[in-house]
Amino acid sequence: MIKDILYYQLGGNSILDYLIIIGIVVISYLLIKLIEHTVIKRLKAKSESTESKLDDTLIKGIEKYILPLILISIIYIMLIQLHIIGNVRKIIDIAAMILATYFIIQFVSAIISYYIEVKWLKGEDVTKSNRVKAILPIVNIIIWTIGIIFLLDNLGLKISAIITGLGIGGIAIALATQTLLKDLFGYLIILLDRPFEVGDFIAVDAFSGTIEKIGIKSTQIRSIDGEMLIFSNSDLTNSRIKNYHKMITRRVLLRFGIVYETPLEKTKQIPQIIEKIVEKIEGTRFDRAHFVQYSNYSLNFEVVYYIEDNDYTKYMDIQQEINLKIADKFAENNIQFAYPTQVIYLNKSNNLDSNMGEL
Repeated sequence: MIKDILYYQLGGNSILDYLIIIGIVVISYLLIKLIEHTVIKRLKAKSESTESKLDDTLIKGIEKYILPLILISIIYIMLIQLHIIGNVRKIIDIAAMILATYFIIQFVSAIISYYIEVKWLKGEDVTKSNRVKAILPIVNIIIWTIGIIFLLDNLGLKISAIITGLGIGGIAIALATQTLLKDLFGYLIILLDRPFEVGDFIAVDAFSGTIEKIGIKSTQIRSIDGEMLIFSNSDLTNSRIKNYHKMITRRVLLRFGIVYETPLEKTKQIPQIIEKIVEKIEGTRFDRAHFVQYSNYSLNFEVVYYIEDNDYTKYMDIQQEINLKIADKFAENNIQFAYPTQVIYLNKSNNLDSNMGEL
C-alpha cells in the first residue's frame, strides 16, 4: 500500500521523487541555517576584534547573498532532476537565472561600495565622504546595467541586435548624454586624482579663487573679487590648474634698482645687507642676491628667497616687512632707490668761450 503510494506517478514523476527532493532541500536549508548560527556567528565575533572592515563586509555579504544563492542553486539542481514539461522547465530556468543574477549583483555592489567608502575615504572629512557617497547610486546603476545585460544575453536575447535596433533614437540619446557623461567622469577624476579640494585656492587660465563646492556636474569657485565662478568638471580636468594650496614653499623673486651715483663699496655691500634682512625673518629661507644689470637709469639687483608657508596673507606680510627693512637699511646707509630720470650735463666754459668769440 505504502509502496504503491510512493511510486504513484504525478506529472511524470513518482511521489518518492518529490519526497526525496523536498527532503534534500529541507536538509540543505537546515544546514545553511546551522552555518549561519555557528560558523558565521563566530566569524562575526572574530571580525569585530579586528581593525579592518573588509572581513565584516565579506561575512555580511556571504550571509545575505552567497548562502541564499547556494540554497537557490541546490533547489534548481533538484528541480531539473524531475521530469518537467518544456514550458515549466523554461520558467524554472529563467527564475533561477534572475535570482542568481540578483544575489551576485548585490554581493559585487557591496564589495565595490566597501572599497569606495573605506579605501577612498580613509581619514577624509565628512564633506568629502558625503560627496563620494553621492556617486554610489551611479555606481550601482552601472553594476546593475552590466548584470542585466549579462542576464539578457544568457536568456538568449541578442543585445547587439537590440542596440542596433535603437537606430537614430539611440544616437540622439548618446549625443544628449555626452556632455553629462563627460562631466560625470570629470567628477570621478577629481575624486580619484584629487588635483584640488574644497578650500583650495586655485588658478584656471585667467581666473582664480577658492573652491567652495565640487558637484557631480560642475565646480563652484569663489573669486577674489567675490563673484561665484562655475566651471563644468570636464572643463577643469582638461585645463591647466595652479593649486596654490598644495604649495610646500613659495618662491619669491624681488627686483629693485639703485642710482648710478651709489659708491662702489656700498654697491658691493647690498647683497650681504639683503641676506641679513631675509635671514632674520622667521619662516623665510634666503637663496641668493645679485647685482644683475646696468639699465638706462639704475643699477639693478635681483633677490630670491623662499617662504616656508603657502598662506597668501603671510606671504604678503613677510614681503611687506622685507620691503620696509630694506628701505630703512638703505636710508641708514644713504643708498637711494632709482626711478626713471634723465640727466643733462652742460659744459659752461665752452658756452662762455663761444659767446665771447661772437662779440
